[in-house]
Amino acid sequence: MSPHSATHPRAPLKRWLPLLVCAYPVLAMAGALTHRQGFSLAACGLLLTVLMAPALVTRRPLAWVVWSLTLAGMGWLWVHGMVGLLLECVPIAINVLLATLFGRSLVSGSTPLIARFIEAVEGPERLQMPGLAPYARRLTWFWTLLMATQALVLAVLLLCAEPGGLLGSLGLASPWPVPAGLAQAYVHVGGYVLITAAFVLENLFRRWHLRHLSHPRVHELALGIAARWPQLVRGEDPASP
Repeated sequence: MSPHSATHPRAPLKRWLPLLVCAYPVLAMAGALTHRQGFSLAACGLLLTVLMAPALVTRRPLAWVVWSLTLAGMGWLWVHGMVGLLLECVPIAINVLLATLFGRSLVSGSTPLIARFIEAVEGPERLQMPGLAPYARRLTWFWTLLMATQALVLAVLLLCAEPGGLLGSLGLASPWPVPAGLAQAYVHVGGYVLITAAFVLENLFRRWHLRHLSHPRVHELALGIAARWPQLVRGEDPASP
């Protein structure tokens, strides 16, 4: 089998993955604004598909079984009116996963995830420019800590919201009572605003701090990362097909 034919199944993934990634927050926001669990459940299913896409496109039987059973389980929870807790836990799981991905790339001998992003969009020679490699490591630390903190905040809100928090539903007193409206606003809107603001402010700071370098446009950076996300997460060569 030729190298081209061996990697051919990944071609559709590169084409559709950016659209799927962009569709997730749209569905999540639609569910939050309309209070229809169907939108939120669709967002969960889409997120599961994005995360498992690299294994699904290679037609691994176990991946397809796990994907199918998980979707079936989501459908069962929806039919029986038990999907609320699942939806509340999704933002926490996303932030834990992202913090793990960023943090795991900081272990000795690994390339920081931000450095992989730079290689994917601008080429490996870009990291040789003065100040960029150390900045990429520090920025990877920043996103690791931000995502971990966000996961902790969301977990506290899920537990301590009043009324409707998990502790209250179990008959336990909340150590830090949080109004349910405020908790829901942060979970469904504030968390996304925080991440977006952090991304924009970091982009502005980087352009000032590394003003001796040219920088890609934001949409070029986002599309380049989304198109190569599976390889980047696995630590593969971003230039590989």
